[in-house]
Amino acid sequence: MKGESHLLEIKVLIQELVKKDTSSNVTEIIDKLFSEIECVDNEAGNEIHEVQIEESAISLWNWAVTNRVDSVINDEQRAKLRHVSCRLVCLCEGSDPPEEMVRRQILMTMKTGKGWVDVGKAALGDGFLVIAINSLEKLYAQLMKRSSGEADIQVHKADVEKDLFKVLSYQAESAVVQGYFQKAVTCLQRCKDMLTRLPKQTCYLSILCYNFGVETYEQKGYEQSSFWLSQSYDIGKMDKKYSPGEEMQAKVLRLLATVYLEWDCEQYQDKALRAISLANEENMHPAGFFLKIKILLKSGASDEDVRTAAAELLHHEVSLDFCLNTAKLLLEHEREFVGFDFLKSISGRFASSPDLGKIILLHIEFLLQRMKEPLAKQKIEDIITGHYTGKQLSPEILNRLHIILWDRAAKSYEAKNYSEALQWYNYSLSFYSSGQIDQNLAKLQRNMASCYFHLKQLEKAKEAVKEAERCDPSSIFTQFSVYKVAVLEGNTEKAVEAVVAMGKLAAKPAQHEDKLLADGSAATSLLSLAAQIALETEQQAVAIKALEYLSQHSQDCQQVFTALKCLVRLVLSKVMAEPKENRTKYMDMLVTYLTSAHQRLAESFTEGSMTLDMRTREAHWFRKIAWNLAVQFENCPGTMRDFFVLSFKFSQFCPSDTAVLIAQKTCLLLAAAVDLEMGRCSLTLTEQIELLSQALHHIQACREIWNVLKLTGDFSKDPTDTLLLVYEFEARAKLNDPELDSLLELVWELPQIETKILETIASLAMESPAYYPSVCKRALKSALTLHRKQEAIDAVRVSKCLHSLVHLSLPTGVTDTDACVLEEVWGYFEDALSIVGTTDDYPEVETLWLMTRAWNTGIFQYSVGKYKEAEHWCGLGMRFLNHLRSLKSSYESQMTGLYSEVLDKLDRAKGFLPNEDHH
Repeated sequence: MKGESHLLEIKVLIQELVKKDTSSNVTEIIDKLFSEIECVDNEAGNEIHEVQIEESAISLWNWAVTNRVDSVINDEQRAKLRHVSCRLVCLCEGSDPPEEMVRRQILMTMKTGKGWVDVGKAALGDGFLVIAINSLEKLYAQLMKRSSGEADIQVHKADVEKDLFKVLSYQAESAVVQGYFQKAVTCLQRCKDMLTRLPKQTCYLSILCYNFGVETYEQKGYEQSSFWLSQSYDIGKMDKKYSPGEEMQAKVLRLLATVYLEWDCEQYQDKALRAISLANEENMHPAGFFLKIKILLKSGASDEDVRTAAAELLHHEVSLDFCLNTAKLLLEHEREFVGFDFLKSISGRFASSPDLGKIILLHIEFLLQRMKEPLAKQKIEDIITGHYTGKQLSPEILNRLHIILWDRAAKSYEAKNYSEALQWYNYSLSFYSSGQIDQNLAKLQRNMASCYFHLKQLEKAKEAVKEAERCDPSSIFTQFSVYKVAVLEGNTEKAVEAVVAMGKLAAKPAQHEDKLLADGSAATSLLSLAAQIALETEQQAVAIKALEYLSQHSQDCQQVFTALKCLVRLVLSKVMAEPKENRTKYMDMLVTYLTSAHQRLAESFTEGSMTLDMRTREAHWFRKIAWNLAVQFENCPGTMRDFFVLSFKFSQFCPSDTAVLIAQKTCLLLAAAVDLEMGRCSLTLTEQIELLSQALHHIQACREIWNVLKLTGDFSKDPTDTLLLVYEFEARAKLNDPELDSLLELVWELPQIETKILETIASLAMESPAYYPSVCKRALKSALTLHRKQEAIDAVRVSKCLHSLVHLSLPTGVTDTDACVLEEVWGYFEDALSIVGTTDDYPEVETLWLMTRAWNTGIFQYSVGKYKEAEHWCGLGMRFLNHLRSLKSSYESQMTGLYSEVLDKLDRAKGFLPNEDHH
């Protein structure tokens, strides 16, 4: 039942495939059919109706034939379908099949077996070919039974032998493919035996053996190849009428000679020569003569034998190229005498040919290869003479001659034989007409200029470069030659111009003819060389320009960083030599170089063009340089800030260890400090806002790094927290930032805050454009409170706090002051008196200032009729007078007198007042 189910499945698949003209899943159905048929055993056909199986098989076979023609299926798919059809037909065969069925089975199995051989799967076809032979035997037996006489028997035998011949040839083909040499020989012999009865198959069998010979030759199976080729030739001779023809026979023999040649020329020399001689007898062909010469050369034949074979070639119609190849063969095998003699012979034969130059060119090449330069030069000079007397070479040949001359010149140049190189270049130059413009001529002139440079012949070099510039000014190589002349002449201006031109050309290599510039490597190499030459000749301005272009255009990261480092060192040396007022230009250049270096480091991350170690090493070098430059240019705040920022940016490419984090924190802190300082001096509001905003950005970045850094160790004595707080307060205060209040809350809540910080905040709160008097007063009061708690009071700093508090509460020139304010200010004066009375360190000038403010306040109170208040404030002033030292004498008599007058006027004023007792 298992076999029946597979057959049913096959029947369904066949119906599905045959129904459709072009099924979208043809490949899938074919693969399923092939898989299913392998599961069917040979007895399965008895289980269901055999007629249905046979019909399906024939239907499938016909479909495969039709759709192969229409290219719906390929050769392997057709082989699979034939395979399935054959298997199905074989299932229906029975014990005594009719003649029609046997003939059909022979046809199908033959084609199926051959189909598998043709698609390279010969093993799958072997079984079908065996079935075909068995079926042929059955057919022969059936035909013999109904034969009526000898004539019938011969007809039937011939009928069967035709198909048997085919099957045996297919089996031979399969055996060769699979490497079964003996089996193939056996099949061939049986086919060969039939040729007397089937003479028309002679050509087919001869060519089949030739194909076997080709196949085994390509696999280096020389012994088997020689057998098959010999058989091919022998079979071809069996019947001249049906032979493959003389040309084919000669072709077989030439390949046979080649097999003997490659197999072992020494051992099979005679066989090879015999084969090629037979080939040439069969059919005269240049390839035969060429091969004969090759065999003679490889077997070490005498020059006379080789010359005879070569001369024989010239007796036949052969092309010039074929003759040239023969000459090359002779010379490559060190047969100089024969080779050069042959070249002379063909020169005479092709004297009127337009391609005569090819012979001369080959002659020159081989003369040069064999170090016969004088003879080669003589021939070249003859060509030059002919060029100007009407015997010009074709453009193609002339171009090849230029290549030979340039190659020779290049070898002489590499050997440092510059005079010899010039001679070869001059030969090439001889073919150009005066005034001709050609890019190759420009290259030639540049090459000649290089030779003149080495020979110290500057004037000749200049002339050559001038010609190159005339022919091709837009070549970077021409500009490099111009540059070399300028450097050697010490013409810095001209050298810089040439470098600028090179730099511009390097930026657009695709627009120029030089293929070497396609990837930019040649351009950067020239710029690098230009920089090197300038440095060696101590022309720093030129070197700087060359290095700048090199750093812009090079794709080699290491080359870029080397160039930038060199630029930094060069410019730094120039900066140090200049007066401070002339350094701005060079400082801007340094910033540009470091910015470029940072940009290339950043690009290397995305491009993957640098290793981690390389990137870290470069980042450290530029980080330290930027730091040192920042420190060095402290007199130029903007530049110093830029260098600090750059140092920070470079450090971001370094591993974040403690040292790097400290460096990052310091750079940002100092950059913020510089921004704030510049903000205080800025001329415009816009500029000030930009600087303050920038400072705030640096502060915030610094705080993030600082928070990370604090986790790595003890930084209790580090003032960074304080500085960040003060810097942030200044920036936000001057920007009128709404977050200032939140920041101040942090300040007031600090458990341990220094008086210096409070005093700084107080000062900054009133520094334009900031104006926060309440913040200033609160900070000063807090500072004053902290000062009082000190064991030893710093009288000077306290005096400044009190001065500021009094000034804030009682501004100079303000007359109408609220009583509450006066009461507050009175407290400050009392604080001052309490300190003045206990120390001599309180600045006398501050005591004088307080005395004056108190006295003036009293006088003002008096002027508005507030006599009691006037007495208090004037009295306060007198109390400060008592604490003056050196200045007391200057004020005492005057103030005492005035104070008496004030008191007297106060008493009289009281007399006019209503007396409550009289009421």
